[in-house]
Amino acid sequence: MKKTSDIRELLREWPYDPEKSIRVIAGDDGREVLQVRTPVGIEQFELEGRPDGLRPHNKESAFDFYLSRLARVKAAGEETAFHLNHTECVELFEEGVLYYFRYLHLFQLEDWARTARDTTRNLRLFDFVRQYAHRKEDRQHLEQWRPYILRINGVSRAMLAVAEQAHDRALQILRETIGKIEALDEVDNQTFHVERDRSLQTLRETVEQIEKSKPLTELEKLEKQLREAVDAQAFENAAELRDKIRAVRSRPARMK
Repeated sequence: MKKTSDIRELLREWPYDPEKSIRVIAGDDGREVLQVRTPVGIEQFELEGRPDGLRPHNKESAFDFYLSRLARVKAAGEETAFHLNHTECVELFEEGVLYYFRYLHLFQLEDWARTARDTTRNLRLFDFVRQYAHRKEDRQHLEQWRPYILRINGVSRAMLAVAEQAHDRALQILRETIGKIEALDEVDNQTFHVERDRSLQTLRETVEQIEKSKPLTELEKLEKQLREAVDAQAFENAAELRDKIRAVRSRPARMK
């Protein structure tokens, strides 16, 4: 019987639904893969290593290849001679897009750990190209998307902290990310300005959401109860609450 490459049966098994278009399944060898159902087909991404599963230059990624080349010239004391030509930059740009599509879908799945991993990787790629690309145009090309990738990286790391009930650490991550975006050098590019403004707005809104949802400390609960008692003119109760607040504040910081 002639083997067919027709995937219509697979598409019938997984009808297109924009609300359920991303899934993680076990591959034939047991490894997990990410699949995305589009209106006309299915995309598949490896969850580890390069998203398309290829090994350019016999390395896990083209980025790893150029990093190893840089390490060799550094060891020889010739770093000043190292640069990326336009063709090499294009190879890195195209590879970065593969990781972008994967972390975009991972973000939708709220797979914060892998999203943080892939965005951290691409931020390193951005820095590498900016430092070593020979052409000015190549050095500046990726900078228009830096605000966006900083945002996704910051939010994913903050959500990991929230999952560990470390709300203060999550807020610190978000505020540091806001500071990094605000400190970016100006780029004469409309995409940069749109992404910077949108990212700052989203990050500030996320800070507000976490501040509202984070559990109150014992001291914060007492202070809230005191405000409510004063508003209700329950002065005897308010006096008791003030005594409790003074007692909590007098404790060593680690016990509050």
